[in-house]
Amino acid sequence: MSSPEVQQYGFFFDQSRCVHCYTCQMSCKAKNNIAPGAVRWLRLFNWESGSFPDVRVLTLFAPCYHCANPVCVTAAGDGSLIKEPKYGAVLIDPAKVDSPQLQVANEACPYGAIMFDADGNASKCNMCVDRLEMGQLPVCVMSCPMRALDFGLLSDLQTKYGTNSDLPGVPSSSTTSPAVIFKPITPRTQIVTYDSTEALQLLGSRGSLPPVYTDSTQVTNTSGIAIGRSTLNMNVTGQDLIDATQDTFG
Repeated sequence: MSSPEVQQYGFFFDQSRCVHCYTCQMSCKAKNNIAPGAVRWLRLFNWESGSFPDVRVLTLFAPCYHCANPVCVTAAGDGSLIKEPKYGAVLIDPAKVDSPQLQVANEACPYGAIMFDADGNASKCNMCVDRLEMGQLPVCVMSCPMRALDFGLLSDLQTKYGTNSDLPGVPSSSTTSPAVIFKPITPRTQIVTYDSTEALQLLGSRGSLPPVYTDSTQVTNTSGIAIGRSTLNMNVTGQDLIDATQDTFG
């Protein structure tokens, strides 16, 4: 008997509209009764890029992307992870949350989507399938005040938003075919015209006091300077997860 054909649903994320307000993350934790701590089914990553005058703060909405080719399911190999056919959600078998194979599965996942509590029990984003069954959107999508998120049949999202499933710094979509469409942050534009060289001179000057710096490259050249979050690191857990995501809530 052939397995049922998977109907794939997925997410859309507009990186330009996200203001890192945590509403989606906190609504996810509240809806799923997730205790305060490092377990986050939905993570918000935040990192810096560039240097003055072209500094960008980038954000990433990162639940489980419920991949079309979920390498985690294959890596687990014991049925503790399944891909259900109605929505294409990747789910943990409730009877196998303590399976050691789930650690193996999370190591295989390029996005580190599986969370583990202090007892080693696993949990993860379940696409809010209970809400989908009631004709409702996932709670993260419904709660976003900036309308940076959308959800639906992946084919419909691709028709509406395009087929881009990659962002700079995010693991390549070629490995797992994640069920997500990304709209990258818009290019930086100068709304108010100013002379950046003069701005750097003013920034360094302190009147009668010694200047903060005499060489502007001390500000513009960040090579070798330790920046707390200058790169995206998705596959981390525990305190490393908090450090990598700049999460201070929940």
